[in-house]
Amino acid sequence: MPGEPSIFDVAVIGGGVNGTGIARDAAGRGAKVLLLEAQDLASGTSSNSSKLIHGGLRYLEHYEFGLVREALGEREKLWKIAPHIIWPMRFVLPWVQGLRPRWLLRLGLFLYDHLGTRKLLPATETVRLHQHPAGAPLKSEFVHGFVYSDGWVDDSRLVVLNARDAANHGAQVHTRCPVTKLERAGELWHIETADGHFTARSVINAAGPSVLGILGRSGETPKQAIRLVRGSHIVVRKLFDHPHPYFFQLPDGRIFFAIPYEQDFTLIGTTDRDHTPGEPIVASDEEIAYLCEGASRFFAKPVTPSQVVWSYSGVRPLVDDGSGKPEAATRGYRFDVSDAHEGAPILSVFGGKITTFRTLAQVAVDRMAERIPALAGAHWTDTRPLPGGDFGVHEVDQRIADLRARYPFLEAKWADRLIRSYGTLATTILGDATSLADCGAHFGEGLTEREVRYLIANEWACEADDVLWRRSKLGLRLSEREQDALRNFFTKEPVS
Repeated sequence: MPGEPSIFDVAVIGGGVNGTGIARDAAGRGAKVLLLEAQDLASGTSSNSSKLIHGGLRYLEHYEFGLVREALGEREKLWKIAPHIIWPMRFVLPWVQGLRPRWLLRLGLFLYDHLGTRKLLPATETVRLHQHPAGAPLKSEFVHGFVYSDGWVDDSRLVVLNARDAANHGAQVHTRCPVTKLERAGELWHIETADGHFTARSVINAAGPSVLGILGRSGETPKQAIRLVRGSHIVVRKLFDHPHPYFFQLPDGRIFFAIPYEQDFTLIGTTDRDHTPGEPIVASDEEIAYLCEGASRFFAKPVTPSQVVWSYSGVRPLVDDGSGKPEAATRGYRFDVSDAHEGAPILSVFGGKITTFRTLAQVAVDRMAERIPALAGAHWTDTRPLPGGDFGVHEVDQRIADLRARYPFLEAKWADRLIRSYGTLATTILGDATSLADCGAHFGEGLTEREVRYLIANEWACEADDVLWRRSKLGLRLSEREQDALRNFFTKEPVS
């Protein structure tokens, strides 16, 4: 608890995917870990991604073969440890006459299939779109295409489950706990926060876009510059009925995705715009129009801004490698580690992408273990499932069926959401319930008081938006009246 005199081996600052991944890795090695997040878990970049577990096909054009190889190697590892929130998809890449030639696309996809370890995901195939389900919603001018494998992830839940597993291994997790002062005193760091004072032998600064701010607070001079790049997405009612996402090329050289989303929607993104600190982190009218125009180049039915039901934007803290265009900036990661003669070490994380969070975390803990022996230990995060993910990658449908058999009152969509959010922990939430009435207040779409109380007790949910937009995406479905009922619940049941 805050105020205790205990000394942590490492204090991790930042509750995004990198910070929670680092906390999980370090705690699992037996270290005493503190995780501090200024707002809610995944409240920034990590809940506003394209939600893909992918190698990054477009990075091949920028010769980032090492990054692509690392990311490709992670796809199946992450799928195996989190089959409830990660699953494979077969992406359709239409060939556009006048842009990249077909032979070049095929060569890139050949490399994509063979650069990284691929045992479960099927290889690329060439298709005639007029004979493929994905061709039906497209304009007739698109005749040739390729179908290749990548993956999907519920990004917010990936963050929360990493934090949950870190806590299961003994880490202390504090959300809504901004660091107000960070001071080195010899071989220790003294950290002032909204929850009190903490002491740690080392600090790992994984604060994302705020990484330089934390460094400045510590008195360190950064050795690495960052480039803030804003990526915006829009969500519209679903544009097609098949399960294939699209990878589209635009005349300006950029690419974007149109992805099946939350069963009834299509997610379209992303943009790449340089972002100035202090600017609103929202999708601008210009970005929304750009995405709609891009989609309308391909779909037979135009997509217009009036169709957008939700938009979101995230700021990516990329390594500033001097690239001209924002989309060309590397998605790789680097570390800035203080010198040993300065005393207690601080390691700052720059860059990264959601697909490589686990390897980033592993390397970061290894680097800090050179200075803090308690962090040394065997690598383990590539084989141990995240909470609820202790089943096979092809067992999701059976798990949904088993849940409905055990709880006959569950509607199909409700059971699907529970398994794809919580996996085997769905039974922990439902417990001995034999009817909907046993689950307490029903806020809509299968969200009940029993589930909300679980999120409060086990996943650090403190207010309605934590549930509506991060622990789930039910904000897309619940009416204003239903959302207000959830907000009233949190008002009447204050969370400490």
